[in-house]
Amino acid sequence: MPKYSVIVPIYNRPNEAEELLESLAKQSFKNFDIIIIEDGSSEDCSTIIKNYANNLDIKYHFKANSGPGDSRNVGMSMATGDYLIFFDSDCIIPPQYFEEVEKHLAQTPLDAFGGPDSAHESFSKVQKAINYAMTSIITTGGVRGKKNKLDQYQPRSFNMGISQAVYKKVGGYTDVTPGEDPDLSYRIMNAGFRVGLIEDAYVFHKRRIDFSKFIKQVYKFGVMRPVLIKWYPDKFKLTYTFPTLFLLFSLLLIVLSIAINPIFLSPLALIAIILFMESLIKTKSLSISLLAILASFIQLFSYGYGFLKSTILILLLKKEERIVFDNFFFDKSKRPKKQ
Repeated sequence: MPKYSVIVPIYNRPNEAEELLESLAKQSFKNFDIIIIEDGSSEDCSTIIKNYANNLDIKYHFKANSGPGDSRNVGMSMATGDYLIFFDSDCIIPPQYFEEVEKHLAQTPLDAFGGPDSAHESFSKVQKAINYAMTSIITTGGVRGKKNKLDQYQPRSFNMGISQAVYKKVGGYTDVTPGEDPDLSYRIMNAGFRVGLIEDAYVFHKRRIDFSKFIKQVYKFGVMRPVLIKWYPDKFKLTYTFPTLFLLFSLLLIVLSIAINPIFLSPLALIAIILFMESLIKTKSLSISLLAILASFIQLFSYGYGFLKSTILILLLKKEERIVFDNFFFDKSKRPKKQ
């Protein structure tokens, strides 16, 4: 029986499957198997899987499209490893990943854990800029992964592990997407399991490949946060409101700059300079740092708008999330009657 069972949902991304499997074939620690769940893809990766059948222990399952959460649930039901490891298909795994997990668990046992993400040298400049925006303290993207917050760390399913004991007690993912991974993390925490960050068990995560897709992604993240606050009010953090406050503050400055004096845009210019300088220090690239300014404002504005809209509809007007955000939920049988 393997120590780890790697579970990967995939939808129309055979090229990503090949990159992921290639990186898993290079792992220094070998005691793991892989479960690929094809989520109703029209472009499946079955041929890719066959190319790695001699080098990796892979199980492949094709199912009707029902979202990443349900696909992971299918993989969990098939898994035999002591730990279930979740990667997204757009991840590349460093060769020492499982070695670092082994080392950490031997010193600090955990029931559930996650690791950070980084940008691989092969990623495009836009992908690297987006990675900066999603991991910077300035944009609040990096707040969640601090060492001194291990008791509140929320693993994300692009890089997440849980024990079989956690799975048996807590169960799997719900039908919501996005938001399925913090929902699972909260249920794990509420059940009293030990949850923590393994900082050295990072992955290279592509995230979105262009800004238009990134805008939609972070908007959805913003929409789902008030829904999660409704479900788990004790998990609310003030930092969740920062992008919306920044959005409203920016709009006020823009109005004042038009009505009174352009000098009111100075705070936004200062923030752009700070973003540029921090990104330049991290990436050592002028072009990526310029793109990082755009990515950061997109992240703050899109998330902030989604959070504001959802707060008004879900928390203030008490609307039913499965009605007003119907496309965020895969199981339509749970949809209540219109209010």
